[in-house]
Amino acid sequence: MPKRGKKYLEVAKLVDSNKDYLPDEAVDLVKKTAYAKFDATVEAHLRMGLDPRQADQQIRSTVQLPHGTGRIVRVMVFAEGEAQKAALDAGADYSGTDEYIQKIQEGWFEFDVSVATPNVMAKVGRLGKLLGPRGLMPSPKAGTVVPGEDVGRVVSELKAGRVEFRLDRTANVHVPIGKVSFAPEKLRDNFAALMEAIMAAKPSAAKGSYIRRVTLTSTMGPGVRVDVGQAMQLRTL
Repeated sequence: MPKRGKKYLEVAKLVDSNKDYLPDEAVDLVKKTAYAKFDATVEAHLRMGLDPRQADQQIRSTVQLPHGTGRIVRVMVFAEGEAQKAALDAGADYSGTDEYIQKIQEGWFEFDVSVATPNVMAKVGRLGKLLGPRGLMPSPKAGTVVPGEDVGRVVSELKAGRVEFRLDRTANVHVPIGKVSFAPEKLRDNFAALMEAIMAAKPSAAKGSYIRRVTLTSTMGPGVRVDVGQAMQLRTL
């Protein structure tokens, strides 16, 4: 077990590790127990009742958080012609093909998410070994390989707080839902939007308990367990 610092141990006393809190109570506790000197990220961690080894039990989708994540998202768009112009007009930080492909091959990764149009994916595919392990490779499943006419809309959504979620190899899902500085109502709304999206993404092959545990936490802060039944019933207002 890692040794915890004094500040962590002090705030951890406020959380009953054996209790499943109501969503609103959990949000309040996460804010109260955040002790980092910076504006910490609030994250939702879900333990799923899925088998990540089974192809028909995978979940991978996106959710538009009503109040965004609180962080600046740098968007790279692989596109040419009108789609490239539309991406830049919508607020993309970078857009192009050959120039940026070369830069990435040389070790440049100054972006948080990438989008591509289908007609340039043959070129972008060469970057799979570089972008894939970093979670930066455009993918149809993640909604980041889109027709040119949809590029502007997707860039705007990403800038406004669209985030991807997926089942990892340990059957968990980890998603940022905002910052500690957010009002409780905004964190609750974002959490509700995530839970709605998680429920909508339920695979038909899922058996037994779909969601086994839900925990909210802030960067460096203690985890606060949320009542699974209440979390599954959350709806955006």
